[in-house]
Amino acid sequence: MNFFWIISGKKLKQIALIVVTFLFAMGIFYAEKNDIQVFSSLSDDPSAIYSVKTDKKQIALTFDISWGEERTGPILDVLEQKGVKKATFFLSSPWAESHPNIVKRIVDMKYEIGSHGHRHDNYSQYNEEQIRTQIGKADAILTKLTGKKPNLIRFPNGDFDKRVLKIAEQMGYKTIQWDTDSLDWKNPGVDQIIKRVVGKAHPGDIVLMHASDSCRQTHEALPVIIDQLRDQGYEFVTVSELIANSNVKIDPVQ
Repeated sequence: MNFFWIISGKKLKQIALIVVTFLFAMGIFYAEKNDIQVFSSLSDDPSAIYSVKTDKKQIALTFDISWGEERTGPILDVLEQKGVKKATFFLSSPWAESHPNIVKRIVDMKYEIGSHGHRHDNYSQYNEEQIRTQIGKADAILTKLTGKKPNLIRFPNGDFDKRVLKIAEQMGYKTIQWDTDSLDWKNPGVDQIIKRVVGKAHPGDIVLMHASDSCRQTHEALPVIIDQLRDQGYEFVTVSELIANSNVKIDPVQ
């Protein structure tokens, strides 16, 4: 017999209450604000940004890079050929240090650069000193390579907890997630990547894509994604511009 069918409604409510209590105790709580979709831990804790609520048809294309040297060039070529002048790249600092010429090209094309951390680990598994070390190493390397201190960070694997969020904020960073995941890292096929991005895109959206070598189909899907989003009236902006143009504050969840 299916286990869920033999639990009473009252028991289910009790279990749900226990789960919610546990999530609050761990500092984990998801909510959608009226102004901005956020992850927030407790009421006075910082938040991670997933998307911005706006009436403007603006969207942020974002690209994570952590390894390889074959895919970033073709993606930059597509953006250049399509005249997309605004995008945000989250760079892993060891990758950036090993590929200064590619970083220079991103800088020269005036795209926004955010941090993707140093070691590609789940930072929620680190103690607070280790979290600061990883963010700090990436900060120093990216600042040196780009000539500008980054103020956005997307943690490896999208992993964080309330300690990671708080330390990032203390170090001058906004934590950026995404609302539309292209799933390009699965290499599901060009048509599937296009369908996911275009089908899920909405005003104020942050779209996750990758420019690492493991994602072999992104550069092929990107031209169609750009064309179809433009046909729908979308303007491409950086993550920072998306946040600034929303005219809202990132308020903690009450």
